[in-house]
Amino acid sequence: MTNTPPTAASFRGAIDLSSLVKPAARPTATHGAPTIAGSASGVAGTAPGTAPSAAGGSSLVVQATDATFSSILELSSSVPVIVEFFGAGIEPTLGAIIGDYAGKLVLATVDGGANPQLAQAFKVTEVPTVAAVVGGRPLQLFVGMPSMEDVRNVFDQVLELAAKEGVTGSVPVHGSAAGEAAEPVEEPLPPHHQEAYDAIAAGDFSAAIAEYELAIAQDPRDQLAVAGLAQVRLLARLDGQTVDAVRSAAAAAPTNLEAQLAVADLDVSGGHVDDAFGPLLDLYVTLDTDGKNTVRTRLLDYFEIAGGDDPRVVAARRRLTALLY
Repeated sequence: MTNTPPTAASFRGAIDLSSLVKPAARPTATHGAPTIAGSASGVAGTAPGTAPSAAGGSSLVVQATDATFSSILELSSSVPVIVEFFGAGIEPTLGAIIGDYAGKLVLATVDGGANPQLAQAFKVTEVPTVAAVVGGRPLQLFVGMPSMEDVRNVFDQVLELAAKEGVTGSVPVHGSAAGEAAEPVEEPLPPHHQEAYDAIAAGDFSAAIAEYELAIAQDPRDQLAVAGLAQVRLLARLDGQTVDAVRSAAAAAPTNLEAQLAVADLDVSGGHVDDAFGPLLDLYVTLDTDGKNTVRTRLLDYFEIAGGDDPRVVAARRRLTALLY
């Protein structure tokens, strides 16, 4: 079987949007609606920047579950994480190759059958399925297990993409006791970026917004701050809402601007940017001047979150420009 190499996707921003949507507590007979949480660190008792318990005593291989994956996403802001889904009769096999990268990659193994939230998020239809996460953003790699040479080629491409986004940390290979969390070696963030990250981890989105605004005031060309500001505004808008409530309100009022903006936020937080762009651009032509300005401003934020080189952004920007002129 041949592998599908990663595309030239953009891993912009330092905020993990995937950790926004978390499963609610499960009642005895039915499943509750997922709740959109506002914290970038979603596992109680797990410090930002650390991984869950290491598997098999290796500092480079960790076991991940629906409940602990937000820690993996945080770790991916420092070091690229390969995610290997396995299942009944299929055991993880990539640990040895990960070891060859001397701490520049971490492997998270996931039992797809036991973790339906992750399996759905990564669109797992069969095992093994392998993906990567860089800076909190997912990248599909391959389904099935290609040759080891092909696997190494794909992992090399992941490292190249991660380097372009400044995700160049590593974890210690030696001296990590079994069961300890893998701690990345991180380059320090600029002061306002660090303050913003800390505020997000504490759930203080207003403070994070203020820090990113200060960073932009000091350097208007700070694109990471621009993207971070767009993302933390999204976090603040989604804080405390539920998936079912947002989608129900949008379905009940297809011409209501606020309801459609809210469901667009939800779609962008899950990476479904086309589902956000299309309906908003359709609605745009029906709005008054104030409504059009609101949609244009929101779309520009979404473009920053997704990255200007994303082909979906390019197409949506082209359509927006045509509507403006």
